[in-house]
Amino acid sequence: MSKKPKLTRSKLPISGRIVMFFIRHIQHAMGSMGELWRNPISSIMTMAVLGVSLSLPAALQVLVKNAETITQSWNSAAEISLFVNDARSERTIQSLIARIKVYPEVSEVNYINRDQALEEFRSLSGFGEALSYLDTNPLPAVVTVTPSLRYSSPAGARELLKKLEHEPEVSFGRLDIEWLERLQAVVKLLERTVLAIAALLVLAVVLVIGNTIRLAIMNRRDEIEVMKLVGATEAFIQRPFLYTGIWYGVIGGILAWIIINVLVLYLDSALVELLGLYGSKLQMESLSMVELFQLVGLASFLGWLGSYLSVRHHLRAIEPS
Repeated sequence: MSKKPKLTRSKLPISGRIVMFFIRHIQHAMGSMGELWRNPISSIMTMAVLGVSLSLPAALQVLVKNAETITQSWNSAAEISLFVNDARSERTIQSLIARIKVYPEVSEVNYINRDQALEEFRSLSGFGEALSYLDTNPLPAVVTVTPSLRYSSPAGARELLKKLEHEPEVSFGRLDIEWLERLQAVVKLLERTVLAIAALLVLAVVLVIGNTIRLAIMNRRDEIEVMKLVGATEAFIQRPFLYTGIWYGVIGGILAWIIINVLVLYLDSALVELLGLYGSKLQMESLSMVELFQLVGLASFLGWLGSYLSVRHHLRAIEPS
């Protein structure tokens, strides 16, 4: 009676090998999670360090995102004031307004005649009694122009101002946009700060995970020597450590997301009160779901990278005696 041949790896069908490949990875992933549960204190401390480290650049990213939102909402405040020559009649001014409305760079046009300008100045300046002694109205008529969204940036608004000043009825124009340029410069500085701090903290995360995995390898040195004696490959031995690093990154990223949401809830009321003083009703935005997945994905990659670098260096140094 002939013996039934053993079903070795080489004789497995391709589908069977693919299934076994995923089964082994799932086993190692669950096994590495079990190792974390068996050492709860050290695991929680490492995850907390990773969560705080990742929350710092994420918090700056939230700050930059909200600053950009505020900047975009305030772009409409960059109005151009066109002062009309005193000798122009109302009909000529209306013709000027009609021409400006046709401009593709213009979103809105408002007209303040000389009487309205004087009345507004009287109510705001506090010189109401003194103005009554004037024989003539010294204030010119003003046409305010709001640029379209495309031309609401400082450069676009200046370009539109130069074009409007060529109109014959316009004496001169004024664009009060310096504050917006300062705000945009601050936002750009914050963006570069986020990149610099993120680069440093990415390095810190990789080093923390690498050192944690190094300690785990040293604690399982005897087990690794036995596995090498029975013929286990390096890929098989290092796989649980790689999944451990990934778990560290995933949970650290989720902790960072929780920290960011708590900070946003804490600061939202103060920001709403501050923006209310400037006539804005914006609310503070937190990380979106897309940004959450990006944060967790980045954290898991950093966990894998730190584990891989540590494992490749320390496993080769362990040889059965």
